[in-house]
Amino acid sequence: MSAPERTAAAQLSDAALTSFRLNGQFLELAEELARPAGLTAAWWQVLGAVLAEPLPVAGIARAMGVTRQSVQRIADLLVGKGLAEYLPNPAHARAKLLRPTPEGFAAVERIRPHHRKAAERLARRMGPDALEAAITALRQLSLALDDLNGPDSEAT
Repeated sequence: MSAPERTAAAQLSDAALTSFRLNGQFLELAEELARPAGLTAAWWQVLGAVLAEPLPVAGIARAMGVTRQSVQRIADLLVGKGLAEYLPNPAHARAKLLRPTPEGFAAVERIRPHHRKAAERLARRMGPDALEAAITALRQLSLALDDLNGPDSEAT
């Protein structure tokens, strides 16, 4: 069946199932890349969210699309392992900012060469134009789902 002949429900189901599989594949790759640096995929993801600037746990959770509680648990583990630290937040007394320690930065830095090699293999496999088109399509899908799930969305 071509795309116009398929129902919207079938397309939504296929998009969801494909994204679930893709998420699993990315997590598997991330675990493989993070393990030699002494990190898990989740730890790497949280550290990666605060490499450029310290953020509160709620801000990290929003950026990652996960719950604040799951990020809080990981942030506390990272702090306990000396890979991150909490800083005072001038904008909110109770919502501390998370920042990588030098050890956290070093752990992420150890991943970079392997990450680069995996990225190059993927780009060769797909071709840079097809990879860029896939990224664009994923972003459009994410924005559409944000609109669909937003405060002004229809319940049906």
